[in-house]
Amino acid sequence: MTTPSGALSLDDGAAHTVREIAQQPALWREVDRIVAASRESLDAFVRPLVARGDLRVVLTGAGTSAFAGQVLQPALARRLGRRVDAVPTTDLVADPRGALAEDVPTLLVSFARSGDSPESVAATALADQVLSEVHHLVITCNEQGRLAREHAELPKSHVLLMPAASNDRGFAMTSSFTCMTLAALLALGGSAYDGVAGRLAEAVESICESDAVDRTVGALVARAPERIVFLGSGPLKGLAEESALKVLELTGGRLMAVSETSLGFRHGPKAVLNDRSAVVVYMSNDPYTRKYDQDISAELRGNLPAGSVVTVSAGPVTVSAGPGAEAEGDDAWPLPGLDGVEDVALALSAVVYAQLIALRAAQARGLRADNPFPSGEVNRVVQGVTLHSLHN
Repeated sequence: MTTPSGALSLDDGAAHTVREIAQQPALWREVDRIVAASRESLDAFVRPLVARGDLRVVLTGAGTSAFAGQVLQPALARRLGRRVDAVPTTDLVADPRGALAEDVPTLLVSFARSGDSPESVAATALADQVLSEVHHLVITCNEQGRLAREHAELPKSHVLLMPAASNDRGFAMTSSFTCMTLAALLALGGSAYDGVAGRLAEAVESICESDAVDRTVGALVARAPERIVFLGSGPLKGLAEESALKVLELTGGRLMAVSETSLGFRHGPKAVLNDRSAVVVYMSNDPYTRKYDQDISAELRGNLPAGSVVTVSAGPVTVSAGPGAEAEGDDAWPLPGLDGVEDVALALSAVVYAQLIALRAAQARGLRADNPFPSGEVNRVVQGVTLHSLHN
């Protein structure tokens, strides 16, 4: 696989980020093998819990790790036939009695790149304190992190370790996000997702080994937008949120990025648009949901300068070329070979486009993507959090 960096060189302060974006297809195949090898122990842990009709599943993490839960929640709720909620650790730690208001048997699925962020361990401890019965599935990229170490031997915990290379050394989470999300999907979603890792990997390899990156991402960044909007529905809402965060992180906040759903955008957030805006619409593979994505895409193309609105979609893509007309174009970004793949999985390939936008936008601004905050205003592992005791 060629490096998805285009004009980026590995000595411009982006070496880790470039490598960690590029390694994702290989790591997804490794995650598939890890989950398959862990299947017996995973099933022994998860199946008795899911068999309980009163089980609540809570997907938790902070920042990008929280968006893993947002992407997974709709699909896992359908697959498990149980209540599944995505609750950021930052919400859970700040208001544990509100986030865990119902004292029902709970499976807390914790996502953590390092496992050393203050909220990561605090969230599991507070769940144990607030709930009568809680079980922990810890999905982390760092075997030596506090979260993994504290849960490794606990009888009501199961730790699922990601490939060591997924513990991203760059500032922003890239391969850690996609690996942990894929692992949870395979671990909890069952046989419905057999073979999906290979399809996702092939799609991203196809994109990055062609000239599509220069023709699409490069062209968008070359327009020098001052605002960028990401839109997605269902699981792709979490993808849109993660996409906006990636741009904010790698550009040090210099490129404004926001996210919304395709329907929700009209209800106020559309006010962010001006003639220096760019919009990325993630097109759902669900035929019903896709209609709303198509509607907002067509509407925005009528409001913004040509080339300002792009769609990311599996299979052949057509874009509005005027009333009653459609045409293929470079503002239709492909996800080859992923027709029919559920949106929860589609998100993992689609997010690579956002990662590349963020990377290219950082380069265009002369920023070092591996450390866009050299003075330490924002840190790779969150600092400055004071944890307070909860008194029953």
